[in-house]
Amino acid sequence: MKYITSHLLSVLFLLTLNLTVQGQEEPSVTLITNAQIFDGVNEKLVEGDILIENNLIKEIGSSIKAPNGATVLDADGKTVIPGLIDVHWHTTYAYTPASILLANTGDMPEVAIISMTGAEKTLLRGFTTVRDPGGNPFAIKKLIDAGEYPGHRILPSGPFMSPTTGHADHYGRLETPRDKSTINYWERNMMSMTSDGEAEVRLRTRDILKMGATQIKICTGGGVSSEFDPLDVGEYSMDEIRAVVEEANNYNTYVQSHVMMDEDVRRSVEAGVMCIEHGFFVSDETLKLMKEKGVWLSPQPMKEQDMVWSNPVSAAKFKKVTDAVDKLYPKVKEIGINLAFGTDQLMDASKAKQQSEYLVRLGEWFTPYEVLKIATSENARLLELSGPRHPYQEGPLGKIVEGAYADLIIVDGNPLEKLELVGDPDKNFLVIMKDGKVFKNTLEQ
Repeated sequence: MKYITSHLLSVLFLLTLNLTVQGQEEPSVTLITNAQIFDGVNEKLVEGDILIENNLIKEIGSSIKAPNGATVLDADGKTVIPGLIDVHWHTTYAYTPASILLANTGDMPEVAIISMTGAEKTLLRGFTTVRDPGGNPFAIKKLIDAGEYPGHRILPSGPFMSPTTGHADHYGRLETPRDKSTINYWERNMMSMTSDGEAEVRLRTRDILKMGATQIKICTGGGVSSEFDPLDVGEYSMDEIRAVVEEANNYNTYVQSHVMMDEDVRRSVEAGVMCIEHGFFVSDETLKLMKEKGVWLSPQPMKEQDMVWSNPVSAAKFKKVTDAVDKLYPKVKEIGINLAFGTDQLMDASKAKQQSEYLVRLGEWFTPYEVLKIATSENARLLELSGPRHPYQEGPLGKIVEGAYADLIIVDGNPLEKLELVGDPDKNFLVIMKDGKVFKNTLEQ
């Protein structure tokens, strides 16, 4: 009896072990062979193979033997680059028409559906990661990260925040709420936020962080699309900016600020803001201060024809901005500050493809290598300012190195010689991989 019991226990143990082994998922393995690899950092291409296990790059070398069951993609001498990163991409604004957002005729389910389908289009332009500096992409991010729907990675700022009369003030002239229980529909749904006074900006910053923001976006100067703030106005007092910065720092992350004019940029930097969005009218002296403090500049290479404005006031402001672009980039390059790439596409799905065109446009001031480095490893370095709030910490982004996320593009040609290739991703991006999963593959075609 004792022997039978012992034997039965042994059989049960072996059965359990066998079931456990059978229940384990085999790792997903992909081998890219015969590639010319741009690692996101170094200008020289390296010839070799890339072995990917699940969502990370496991090995880079030559003549790597394909493991059993591996999917093999023969790059046939084509260039492999890291997935592109856009650090100023509004997931919930880029594809949603102004008639829905500004005319208050839509609702959040409508915005969410438009934005979820738009996220796949963004991914298929090769932008595998974005920093979202305004809006409510939290549910979209959740579904993408869970693998439920295709789309880009998102580091969300949540609703961007300004004082009354500022860039985030979407109330009418006689509608300013003094009781936050009466805030409008878009504020209640965390698409944008007005807040006034040190106590209130602290509270709203905490609200936004509670939602899952990876960094905080405020407005410290006037904007183009907003109604009540000319470009030259300053927004938020020094005490208010410092209060937001302190709350973000308490949460081990940072503040980015929408601001145009030199005086307002300097004030923001002195208050502790770590990334300036736009900053088109910044002076050499302020750029040198930014370099000293390690602050980033995230402008956009816009031209007047890029956007059509029904409001003549916004059209005039936009022309002032685009006239300043050509003067900004040469100064930035000469002084050598931390420069990011972002596009800020707004409320027009037909214009979203400008995301790729803007990247090519950087070539007016930078070499193809410099452009691609900015849009990959440099942008990834900016994202790391989110510290422990960074949601993607299994490996580095923006690089092709062992241990990095497997976010890769196989390009038909060499974009370090011909940058224009990245301007037509439909034609020239043969494979687009994010997190080790292939979302486009036209190699055989």
